[in-house]
Amino acid sequence: MTKQSIFGRISTLVRANINSLLDSAEDPQKMIDQLVRDYTNSIADAESAIAETIGNLRLLERDHEEDVQAATEWGNKALAASRKADDVRATNPADADKFDNLAKIALQRQISAEREARGAEPTIASQTEIVDKLKSGLNGMKEKLGELKNKRSELLARAKVAEAQTKVQDAVGSINVLDPTSELGRFEDKVRRQEALAQGKIELAASSLDSQFESLEDLGELTEVEARLAELKAGGSAPRQAIEGS
Repeated sequence: MTKQSIFGRISTLVRANINSLLDSAEDPQKMIDQLVRDYTNSIADAESAIAETIGNLRLLERDHEEDVQAATEWGNKALAASRKADDVRATNPADADKFDNLAKIALQRQISAEREARGAEPTIASQTEIVDKLKSGLNGMKEKLGELKNKRSELLARAKVAEAQTKVQDAVGSINVLDPTSELGRFEDKVRRQEALAQGKIELAASSLDSQFESLEDLGELTEVEARLAELKAGGSAPRQAIEGS
């Protein structure tokens, strides 16, 4: 539970920092440098939490060692009191009983210390396993940090290449000749309209010139009509065209 809580909290922190950096779309170099700093800080937090866990384990081990030592000492005292009782029993039964009572008290203390020592052993074993895993996990984090620092230049280069490719693609897309909404497309449309206007003016000018020539031809025809009419009124012969047609 301790291992999971420590690295779970740190992993959540690291993921949150990474997601924040990616969402903010900062400069790649600043982003990677910040990522290194955040990861370094996370490792420092892990080291602090692991150090506290190790400290608690050492306290348990020290208490266990004291209980074991106390059990040994109380056992030695019980043995000494029992032997003393045996030595004086023949000459002083009262003192012998007193020493036997002291031996019993020492044995009770020994049993209590042994019970404390045995009760702490499972906890010490589990905490030792947790500390070993924490140390292994911390070493893994440090290795990842080292890899990140070593790959910093490579990541920056790849980020710049990707940025350059994006800019090129954006530039190419902005001058797509097939896109009528592009700048080039709008310019081409303007040129076509200018060409159409010029063609229209040319055709209009040609139409006006033809009309002028047609007016001249109509004028000539009217003049000939007037001449023939005058000839008729003067009592002349029939118009030449009419005679030729008869």
